[in-house]
Amino acid sequence: MTMEERIQIRDVDVYAVADKGDAELKSAKTELSQAALELLVLLDGKSSFAEIAQRTKALSAGEIRRTAQMLAQGEYIKPATLEQELNIDFSYFFAGEHAEKPVAEAAEHVHGEAESATAALKLNGYYVSIARKSTKKIEPTSGPAYSVLVVEDDPELQRALKFLLTMEKFVPRVASNRAEILEALQGQPLPDMALLDVGLPDTNGFDILARMRAHPQLKSIPVIMLTGQARREDVMRGLAGGADGYITKPFDRDVLLTGIRAVLGLR
Repeated sequence: MTMEERIQIRDVDVYAVADKGDAELKSAKTELSQAALELLVLLDGKSSFAEIAQRTKALSAGEIRRTAQMLAQGEYIKPATLEQELNIDFSYFFAGEHAEKPVAEAAEHVHGEAESATAALKLNGYYVSIARKSTKKIEPTSGPAYSVLVVEDDPELQRALKFLLTMEKFVPRVASNRAEILEALQGQPLPDMALLDVGLPDTNGFDILARMRAHPQLKSIPVIMLTGQARREDVMRGLAGGADGYITKPFDRDVLLTGIRAVLGLR
């Protein structure tokens, strides 16, 4: 079996530019075709070949696979490492503009849920979206314990949540502003879930939620909104924006723990 036969390029494969490819891109003279050079420019170690095919009109999916096979054969590209695949690009994450409100279809989908949530809020002072319960157990990304990112700017509530989560065998990670949120989401391993406040000193929890749901590496992280904003439109915006649960302050500890276990798919 030849080397060329052993290199099978699939649509889901993620490749990164090797040292030889970097040198080729920087060289004034190149032996590669224009198609090969264009593909080298597009490869970033995070996008699959299927995603690259959607981003370019210059090459068909078949041409991309054939060109990638040639580049891999010549050692211009190599399979991306896990670190490269998780090297999240945050250049747009905190854009100057606020995230858009949910589209009409999404808002309509959760309208009834938000209405019933409002009734529960008036009666009990809290609400958990049981409908967002995970259909399967989510495994921890690192070690036996689940990591929970607590986005909260109140120091006393931070300490209380850290204590509660630690007692329940979770590993809390705390962020209270934009810089700390970025640091927490760039670090490895990523958190297994997040408790997200809305009113933060230099950003907005709904914006963070929208940007997480739009990001390929962050969109699957379960998020529970933990906030003092209890208006019907706030609940609806959180759920329509992709939150897995919505709990308002002051909250019952058992309700919070039930919500956390639900979105993680735990009993």
